[in-house]
Amino acid sequence: MPDITTVWNIADMRGDWQMDGPSLRSGDDLQTAVLISLFTDRLALPTDPVPDGDRRGWWGDDPRYPIGSRLWLLNRVKGPLDLPQRAQDYAAEALQWLMDDGVVATFDISAVWINPDRLDLTIIANRVDGSRVAMAFPQVWTR
Repeated sequence: MPDITTVWNIADMRGDWQMDGPSLRSGDDLQTAVLISLFTDRLALPTDPVPDGDRRGWWGDDPRYPIGSRLWLLNRVKGPLDLPQRAQDYAAEALQWLMDDGVVATFDISAVWINPDRLDLTIIANRVDGSRVAMAFPQVWTR
């Protein structure tokens, strides 16, 4: 049975569910797993700069298998030159479990400046069977 599909709402910068007739839309399990992995707040590392002291994270996290990514930390950054690399690193960290579990063979992750005030993220999931699933996440960082 497929999972409930989570779709990315660009205007509101959040995941959402959609109706499919009288039921919630289902399927697209890989995209849903990627969305949850990227846009659920992972607990900040003790070494991460967190000005207000809130390390976020999810209360039900198992320290061995944390949920989400640290992309949320970029919201506090003014846009240094290393921002695309940090976004790629945080995305790779968040998606590693999909490779560990054999769901995906590899990911191609690209964070690109669109203008000085916007960073977009593109993820290509290379499945074990050779198929590829491309996903675009505009405005993962804006000033």
